[in-house]
Amino acid sequence: MSISTPSRRAVFSVLGASVVAGLTACTAAEGAETTQGAGTTQGAGTTQGAGTAQRSTPALTPTTAAESPGVPPASASPTPTPTPTKRIRRTFIPDYQLPPIVSGLAPVITKIETKHPVVFLTIDDGNIKTPESIKLMAEYDYPSSLFLTKDTIADNPAFFNAFKAQGSLIENHTVTHNINMVRQWGYQQQLNDMVGMQEYALQHYGRRPTLFRPPGGAYSNVMRQAVADAGMKAIITWEAKANAGKMDYQVGNALRPGDIVLMHFRAEFAADLAAFRAAQLAAGLEVVLLEDFLGVA
Repeated sequence: MSISTPSRRAVFSVLGASVVAGLTACTAAEGAETTQGAGTTQGAGTTQGAGTAQRSTPALTPTTAAESPGVPPASASPTPTPTPTKRIRRTFIPDYQLPPIVSGLAPVITKIETKHPVVFLTIDDGNIKTPESIKLMAEYDYPSSLFLTKDTIADNPAFFNAFKAQGSLIENHTVTHNINMVRQWGYQQQLNDMVGMQEYALQHYGRRPTLFRPPGGAYSNVMRQAVADAGMKAIITWEAKANAGKMDYQVGNALRPGDIVLMHFRAEFAADLAAFRAAQLAAGLEVVLLEDFLGVA
């Protein structure tokens, strides 16, 4: 869409001499592109939808016409400061239905079966908190599911508000991060550890998590029951991860549509994110928020 804004300036002599007129014109072009997608509601009581992606409007660039001779030129309008533009995040109508809780057991999701060119980034724990990680996630415009552990973020829970503002969501990775909880703990102890993180997330981030990641990745039917009873919808595992500055794959040697990628808040965060980004771009995949695709945001 093009908008043209004329402006005229005339100077009149009140002493009856001559009338001198000057004219300046300023034209500007403005464009905006908005991509919208509709949500879908599927069976088993699960509603799935996709959000709206928007592209920032380019700044207006004024152009000044020639002035009439002998008349002081009119001041041109200052050029507005350009607004940083974010890449367009395409909107995908999910073609995957979150499995329901059956017999009191939450489903386990390792990969999303989809025909869409999407990949899902998940980041765990919260041990290392650096401004660089905030900057990089904003620069790449990546939404992510943050599976945080209370004991590792309690020293500075507000740090993760910056990621939340960028479009990421906080999910449940327990209070204590006991990687042996499946072997060492029964149902009630596991449930208590999950519920503790549920309430902590609600207190600090205003939302109860809907997804759970087991410390170390191990799970059992007892854990699946505790996850469901804690009010969450699924256990999330992975088949690809960014680790030590490179990508590791359980299946194949490249990212595939629907992969759930594991990362951590560690000292090598920048190197891991760079490895993920290279793999994501090479595969031609879009980074999409897992919760949006599952309809549990």
